[in-house]
Amino acid sequence: MLKLLRNLLKSPMFVIGISIFVLTLLIALFGPLFYHVDINARDMMAGPYAGSSADHLLGTDHLGRDYVSLLIAGLRSSLYVGLVAGVIATTIGVLVGLFGGFRGGWIDEVLNMLTNIFIVIPQFVILVLISSAVKDGRSLTLIGLIIGLTAWSWSARAVRAQASSLRSRDHIALARINGASTLTIVLKHVLPYLLSYVFMVFIMQVSSGILSEASISMIGLGPLDSTSLGIILNQAKDNGALSGGIWIAFLPATIIITLTVFALYLINTSMEGVFNPRLRK
Repeated sequence: MLKLLRNLLKSPMFVIGISIFVLTLLIALFGPLFYHVDINARDMMAGPYAGSSADHLLGTDHLGRDYVSLLIAGLRSSLYVGLVAGVIATTIGVLVGLFGGFRGGWIDEVLNMLTNIFIVIPQFVILVLISSAVKDGRSLTLIGLIIGLTAWSWSARAVRAQASSLRSRDHIALARINGASTLTIVLKHVLPYLLSYVFMVFIMQVSSGILSEASISMIGLGPLDSTSLGIILNQAKDNGALSGGIWIAFLPATIIITLTVFALYLINTSMEGVFNPRLRK
């Protein structure tokens, strides 16, 4: 483990990615300790879309709310949705791919057919339809749940391929000869080989969750009980910021989403280079 960590720290991509992502986490978790965050407070004196000042570092939104407060709260919400979606999608994908790929036979065929159905149907269309159907109670957790339940298919296919390749290994055959059950073999002899791969899948699912939340929130189908980065973009769009060229209303949120997703991509790519011997230089 320490050797792998040292190899990761030698990768410039990993160092850059983890530094950016840790910074976003620190801002989301500890930002309210150093900056007064109140997304409901309106400065009637400053007014809508006020410029930068001592009271409002990045100005205000269309309701006179402090924009830095909105960004910190929005970042926390978006990371939370990404985490919920990542956990759910990764768990379902790993269970389906691992069970089908290792067992084979008709079970694998049924699970593979189910996976292909979810792959063929565009995830964004499903998200829009389900989110539109939920008129009330569209919370952050529910949005994360919906995203996770619609994003597991590619994870299942990837894990299935890895599990299938392990099925014929010598140590698996030896475990079978010794009378080990399928569950024991999977937990003790298959899953440990896939942990690094599963973690990389989880990272990409978190990234996908953040982007998916921003996408559906941008069109007005995001959470109703809080502010996210996607909600900030939606409000900027609906209140003339884009057409009026008020860049401060949408550019910072866009940059934060881009940097967060880019950081996770760098982490995933660098980990793949370390864990996959074929990609090492």
